Amino acid sequence: MNYRVASGPVIIENEKVLLDKNSVDPFWKFPGGKWELSDLNDEKHSLETVARRKVKEELGIGIDIIRPLKPMIIKKDEHTIVVLIHWLSNRIGEVVPGDDTTEWAWHDIHNLPSDCAPNIAPVIKDYLNSI
Repeated sequence: MNYRVASGPVIIENEKVLLDKNSVDPFWKFPGGKWELSDLNDEKHSLETVARRKVKEELGIGIDIIRPLKPMIIKKDEHTIVVLIHWLSNRIGEVVPGDDTTEWAWHDIHNLPSDCAPNIAPVIKDYLNSI
């Protein structure tokens, strides 16, 4: 079994959540991505750094992390388990999508698209229960 760790922001403004798609994953997802060996070069070895790096790569924005949200474990396929770390975050700057981002949009948190990654609805529910 392979294990991956991914970290990313959950950016909500005016009851809309920022989601994106890329050429690899055909569904709406939070920006962010997997922890990489190079992340050990960060003296803090933090998952927050991963979230900041990935959202900059995907959407060209910075983030201000507010607090953690629902962590999850997802079975990606027969051989891969992914640990997902979510951070409620504020957006810094305007979206300028990266080369791998094929689509991005703000979606109503009370009416999410049907083609979302499996972590989206539970994390939004956790957010709604916390406010």
